[in-house]
Amino acid sequence: QVRLVESGGGLVQPGGSLRLSCVASGRAFTTYSMGWFRRAPGKEREFVAAISWNGGSVSYMNSVRGRFIISRDNTKNTLYLQMNSLKPEDTAVYYCTGAPVPIPAIASGRLDSWGQGTQVTVSP
Repeated sequence: QVRLVESGGGLVQPGGSLRLSCVASGRAFTTYSMGWFRRAPGKEREFVAAISWNGGSVSYMNSVRGRFIISRDNTKNTLYLQMNSLKPEDTAVYYCTGAPVPIPAIASGRLDSWGQGTQVTVSP
């Protein structure tokens, strides 16, 4: 397992942008597929995006495809989520996660390592 710490959340107006970061401890990060999930108030946690260990494959939920970009820097043990054209419905706590499994397994959310989350609020 790795320890994960998210940052970069905040309050932004509709149409604005934010970049979330997730720093992982340990060398295992470079072998992990990684993902972002979110939980909006009153809703279940949902998959947002995932990336393979080397960044060669990515996957997005339909509602963020074309607006969000997931990336990683293995030299810095850091995962990113660039969020553009933000909408009020993107308001949620965003969590990062990862494991040495394929992307579909990341998207399932049945994982052991999670960060504490970072709040994103999109409001006028």
